[in-house]
Amino acid sequence: MTITETARAFFEACETGQGWDACAAYCSEDAGFACQSGALADTHTLAAYAEWMKGLLTPIPDGRYELKGFACDEDRGTVLAFAVFHGTQTGPGGPVDPTGATVASDYVYAMEFAGGKITHMTKVWNDGHALAQLGWA
Repeated sequence: MTITETARAFFEACETGQGWDACAAYCSEDAGFACQSGALADTHTLAAYAEWMKGLLTPIPDGRYELKGFACDEDRGTVLAFAVFHGTQTGPGGPVDPTGATVASDYVYAMEFAGGKITHMTKVWNDGHALAQLGWA
């Protein structure tokens, strides 16, 4: 499997809320995670992030991604995915009761590889904008 294929399989598993059990095969066991956002400030492993995404689909059960771009930089062992997350908060479990508010939030995954597996992922995301759209901030 190429790093592009691995990244795509990971992206689909993560973004559809399958959690770490479905994502682990594509990642090193200790894969790191970073995101300059308040919502994910305490999330430092890719395993924790995959579980966070799984949990996000409880308050936003129709959460889905719209993939805008996918690119591989073989020389640097990095794959980038640019997408928009869409959904409506109709389920329980958010910071407030269901608002019925919708979100359309741009984000980028920068997945770094070594040995054919993701070793670190950085998410570029404006959480303040997304949380405001949902009525959570």
